[in-house]
Amino acid sequence: MTASVSPRQLLLALDHAESFAREDFLSGPSNAAALTLIERWPDWPDRVMALVGPEGSGKSHLASIWAAAAGARTIAARSLTRIDLPAAFATGALVVEDLEPADLDEPTLFHLLNLAREEKAYVLITARVAPGALAVDIRDLASRLRAVPVVTLSPPDDALLRAVIVKLGADRQLALDGALVGYLANHIERSFAAARTAVLRLDEESLRLRRPVTKSLAADLFRSADA
Repeated sequence: MTASVSPRQLLLALDHAESFAREDFLSGPSNAAALTLIERWPDWPDRVMALVGPEGSGKSHLASIWAAAAGARTIAARSLTRIDLPAAFATGALVVEDLEPADLDEPTLFHLLNLAREEKAYVLITARVAPGALAVDIRDLASRLRAVPVVTLSPPDDALLRAVIVKLGADRQLALDGALVGYLANHIERSFAAARTAVLRLDEESLRLRRPVTKSLAADLFRSADA
């Protein structure tokens, strides 16, 4: 006899695609300056700008909003070696995601910044640290990176973190009550990434244990982290 499978169990088996639409971006004091930058384009202080913040702080979401508005292509910084730069600037706008020192192709990045200047193209860089803080060997590249204006995203405040937890729950068809949301906000790292991980774990464990998603379940799951 085939065991019955609930709709939520079927949903869990599918990837929960995260929406990067503007209406799904939750704003607060921690990301207000970055959102303002995106929404005031093309009135930018410089044609090359950087969004800097910790993992899960909303950099990619903002970059996606800007890419849709500017018609920009998006490339991962680690893929610079394989990119056709003239083609990348075909629309006059480019997102370079996750600029990190590891595996950084310095000559290509230097050429990219120079070409952007020649083409009068817009470039939006996302990174965990300011581009000017990266240790690079090419002196002129270091100078170019130091000149890139930076807008920083900080960890979310309590109100924004709670709103993010509620939205992440809604994305998984979970109705999270105030007690549960408050518990999570007080027991996880203050970051969007931690909120995403916590809601995912709650969802998975509620199905595995066949328990409702409640503060009691959260307390059982996260008690060990508090010890």
